[in-house]
Amino acid sequence: MKNSLINQSFENAKKENRPALLTYTVAGDNSKKKSLEILKSISDYADICEVGFPHNTPIADGGQIQTSAYRAIKNGIKINDVFSIVRNFKRSKKDKPVILMGYYNMVYQYNENKFISQCKKSKVDGLIIVDLPYPENKIFAAKCKKNNINFIQLISPTTSKLRLKKIINDSHDMIYYISMLSTTGGKLKVSAKEIITQYQIIKNHNKSKNVVIGFGITEKTIKSLKKADGLVVGSAICKEITRSIKKRQNTVTNVINLVKRLKNKIK
Repeated sequence: MKNSLINQSFENAKKENRPALLTYTVAGDNSKKKSLEILKSISDYADICEVGFPHNTPIADGGQIQTSAYRAIKNGIKINDVFSIVRNFKRSKKDKPVILMGYYNMVYQYNENKFISQCKKSKVDGLIIVDLPYPENKIFAAKCKKNNINFIQLISPTTSKLRLKKIINDSHDMIYYISMLSTTGGKLKVSAKEIITQYQIIKNHNKSKNVVIGFGITEKTIKSLKKADGLVVGSAICKEITRSIKKRQNTVTNVINLVKRLKNKIK
């Protein structure tokens, strides 16, 4: 999928000698309308937008994203609402890649084929299914590729060399490297140097693959990881949304300012 919007975004970032900035927000936080407004606003600064399905048992997510998810669930956000948000977003931001992130039980309950069909209709560019690991995801990933949807494989610090090679060979346009063994939003437990060393090992297997680093990336740590192809920031954004709601401040303005600061740190 060489001409995919995801690939194009990485190429554009490389031309500017910087990593791509990937933002993560939960669909429907703190309302369907507000989350769409936030998504549209930050997309002017983010290279790729990750959108999370709100889930009541998000096993990979830390407290900040869980809080965002619970707000969305409380507001009655369902899977079809998430697709609706993406479709509305794509009407005005058709060239901005959107990656949906969620858990397999939602996909299974919705029906795999129906889910992929809705992704295609909504112009979703990529999927991350956190609890559908390799090689169990091979059939699902093939279905995604057939519909021009990137299935994004996850690699962790404990992935064996043999498994790493197989995952990279089977991956599509982007690989997600989990920087540490923790839930999202945790404080980095390893040095930036160690993370970049592990990142480079992945890159050396196939330099044509775009590798992003996620988990524990904040305003304080993002600059030290700028050698990566891309950096994912989610918990810091969800934390800002929560803080703005509590202080009754303008959520959209505050989140835009945060994303602007993140972008400036990696230029």
